Amino acid sequence: MVVSFFESFFEIQKEVHQAVFAWIPFSFGDVFYILIGVFLLYYIVISFKKKRRHFSLLTLLIGVNIFYFLYQIFWGMLYFQTPIIKKLSTQEEPTTEKAKVLALKYLEKCKKTRSLVKEDRNGIFIITDLRSIQKEILAGQASLPKSISGKKAPEVNSFKPSLFRNVMSFTGILGYYNPFTAEAQYNSQLPNTYIPFTSAHESSHQLGFAREQEANFVGYLIGINSKNSELRYSTEYFTLKSLLNFIVEKDPEFVKTMLENYSPQMKRDRAYEKAFVLQHQGWLDDFFGFTNNLFLKSNQQEGSVTYSYFIDLLLNYERV
Repeated sequence: MVVSFFESFFEIQKEVHQAVFAWIPFSFGDVFYILIGVFLLYYIVISFKKKRRHFSLLTLLIGVNIFYFLYQIFWGMLYFQTPIIKKLSTQEEPTTEKAKVLALKYLEKCKKTRSLVKEDRNGIFIITDLRSIQKEILAGQASLPKSISGKKAPEVNSFKPSLFRNVMSFTGILGYYNPFTAEAQYNSQLPNTYIPFTSAHESSHQLGFAREQEANFVGYLIGINSKNSELRYSTEYFTLKSLLNFIVEKDPEFVKTMLENYSPQMKRDRAYEKAFVLQHQGWLDDFFGFTNNLFLKSNQQEGSVTYSYFIDLLLNYERV
């Protein structure tokens, strides 16, 4: 009953926030976070002054509690929604063999769809029209299976490139949803293979799916049958990579063979992704990976490197 109230409240505040912030051409949510950072830094600095220590610490405590309270009201309670897995007709445990069957299927899908999209002069996949991808994602929100999502699709374009993209590239964070402004941020510096599906993932948060792996699954549902080949390829490619990550510990030879059977175009995309990741590895990546893992686990979720729940949803939905 309590969770249902917050689901209804989310729909209201999302509609209000999108009406207020969606039209702004930059990420207002990022500006909001910068102002919060300035506020925190200012009161931390003046807390070292003995005469103002009590006042500054009290202000910090009040500010942090207000922020946390608003976060829980706007977003945090959605982590307690009924899990999607309970809405599916089957709830079988994922197995390596079933994942292999699906991986072979998505390898062929990826090969076919990759041949339909454009590439740059180095043979790397490129997005030709991001706006049309975003429109397709919004249309996909409205056509989700009712058994999985009864949520209202606002069809408001509130996708924004993050102002923190330079930092994000070194943290492993692809995108994020701002519950205070209902904006879906993505890192515009990512390899293009990531951006369409990342946008679909963040749009799933906009719908009200809080859990990360459920947002992956809803993003998959939005993109997998899309008429836009760029969105479909990004979705198929993410799905294939997730399946191979699930399989690799049990059968690394199978994964090796699968990678060898990538099309030449897919191999170039994979090499570009690997080069991007290697170029941006460092202590920030380790730090944010650790803190994100703690955040996910504190919100009733698996860690950030665990694919099993998404695979669980995928295999039960596909019924391999």
